[in-house]
Amino acid sequence: MSDPTPSRPAGRPGLLDGPRFALGTLTTLPVRVRRWDRAAARHGMLWAPSAGLAVGGAAALAGVAGTAVGLSPALAAVVAVAVPALLTRALHLDGLADTADGLGSAKPADEALRIMKRSDIGPFGVVTLLLALGAQVAALAEAFARSPAQGALAALLSAVTARLALTLGARVGVPAARPEGLGAAVAGTVPRTAALALAVALTLAAAAAGLLLDGRIEALRAAAAVLLGCLAAETLLRRCVRRFSGVTGDVLGALAETATTVSLLVLCVG
Repeated sequence: MSDPTPSRPAGRPGLLDGPRFALGTLTTLPVRVRRWDRAAARHGMLWAPSAGLAVGGAAALAGVAGTAVGLSPALAAVVAVAVPALLTRALHLDGLADTADGLGSAKPADEALRIMKRSDIGPFGVVTLLLALGAQVAALAEAFARSPAQGALAALLSAVTARLALTLGARVGVPAARPEGLGAAVAGTVPRTAALALAVALTLAAAAAGLLLDGRIEALRAAAAVLLGCLAAETLLRRCVRRFSGVTGDVLGALAETATTVSLLVLCVG
């Protein structure tokens, strides 16, 4: 999740530039990002849910493997939560903590952004991290207690929803709070109609997965998890745009973790 240097001239992005941008920027997977410009960012952020598919799939497999070797649902949930943190170097969690510190401060926007950029973590960030991680582990533990398949679906779906929130957060009309960094690179790059179409497609896919797993109720629950996870992230996005005059890489990380947490909680309802 670094800022790579472009290795070939700008122009129309190639077929694989979008997936490369998404996987190379949003995960620690050894994928080389060949282009780092706004054209590639537009394609890359539309492919962001594919990074969630990779991360969530790994988390699901780890959780299921944990239950297979005799781990309790709670410990399997801890394993499943740890995998996305490892595959992102915990940068989304770091973004959540930094954003909480920035929002929690009573400072003007410029100073709040400086607080977010510091390497330390304040009390707002600590409390927010504890609550988010505790909620994620508790929700996944309940899902794994129902069945390994339920736990796997929850891990996968929450990770995809988190990256869908990034796509929506990078849509046209959302400004960057700083002139540099990941936020500046991706803010306002994704056409609104494309972001909306992707959200609809993934919601329908989630409903189909839930239907196959456990019938109509699970289908409704899965669709609601995607929609409400993205709605929670949208609420945070609007708050951050008002507070900081735009988004940063930290804000994008906070959107992802917010969507993850809310989608998991929704999957536990009923």
